Amino acid sequence: MHRIAIVGGGTGGTVLANRLASELQSEIEAGDVEVRLITADPNHVYKPTFLYVPFGKKTVDDAKRPIEELVDRRVTLTIEEVTGVDTDRNRLSFADRTTSLHYDQLVLATGANLEPEAVPGLAEGGHHFYGPDGAERLRDELADFTEGHLVLSVVGVPHMCPAAPVEFPLMVDAWLRERGRREDVEITYTYPINRAHGLESVADWATDLFEERDITLETFFNVDEVDPDAEVIETVEGNELEYDLLVAIPPHRGSDLVTDAGLGDDGWVDVDRHTLEATAAEDVYAIGDIADVPTSKAGSVAHYEAGVVADRIASRARGTVPTATYDGKTVCFLEAGMDEATFIEFSYGEEPYVREPSKPLHWAKLGYNESYWLTARGLL
Repeated sequence: MHRIAIVGGGTGGTVLANRLASELQSEIEAGDVEVRLITADPNHVYKPTFLYVPFGKKTVDDAKRPIEELVDRRVTLTIEEVTGVDTDRNRLSFADRTTSLHYDQLVLATGANLEPEAVPGLAEGGHHFYGPDGAERLRDELADFTEGHLVLSVVGVPHMCPAAPVEFPLMVDAWLRERGRREDVEITYTYPINRAHGLESVADWATDLFEERDITLETFFNVDEVDPDAEVIETVEGNELEYDLLVAIPPHRGSDLVTDAGLGDDGWVDVDRHTLEATAAEDVYAIGDIADVPTSKAGSVAHYEAGVVADRIASRARGTVPTATYDGKTVCFLEAGMDEATFIEFSYGEEPYVREPSKPLHWAKLGYNESYWLTARGLL
């Protein structure tokens, strides 16, 4: 039997498993191929939902569904933590230390991890909306925030959902205006390089909107530490910025699983950016945030990568030469407030065009968020 193992039950892993179940249906039903999805979390989480939790537009429960409801019946689902990858023997080991699993082809889709503790004082002095607990705490803090200095500081680069840091200050500006609180709140956005975003066209778009909406932009702002008692951010450049409410995009890290397996020194899997095959081992792929490719750590990237890897794995399972490649395609909606959004699309080496924000694009984003569960099932 040809065994395909997928580690990670996020967007990339779930879409891939369902695509393979469809692509290799006859081989699976004949007992010639097994597709196994392994994840430590019994719930599948759609992380972009967390952006809306601080504003009371969504709840944490809206972001998750039992993964068994999303996975094709032909996929073998294993709820277990993978603790080791032996690429020489093609084996996975598990947290219980009593079992191991052989694979013929392996896909790592373990995502990125938040590491606010990497910056002294950040965990104690800052909030974030990149996880369920952080989003709920920020919701409660924002509800009582009537005056003072709100700072959105991008600390970690690269990070998941690269549009979200730009979206948040625009959304909070509109949210405060709706409640008559905006004139008593100063908003500042900081970014570590010399513009507002890594993509130049997005940076230009955001800079114009920030100026129009009286949001202060600070660039070359690299956070060194946070003093939660004095409510002061200190930067590598030697500057200080006082705050009353700090919302930070914390540093992200890859996986110790990757480092220990020799697949990437910094916890991200080194891959060929077109085939998504690991450069340090045969029969291993990586997709989604854990893959070190020169594009955004966005859900759409994981989605498109999953399609390419499904084609390549299916070809190998059938003994044919894989030809599918990934061109870096990324699509992303960006909220421009509470009722307008824009949309960008680009591939490797391309600079996206930022459309004029509109209400229809805002509703299109909300519509996609609702239909995402069809994407996870491999139906979209």
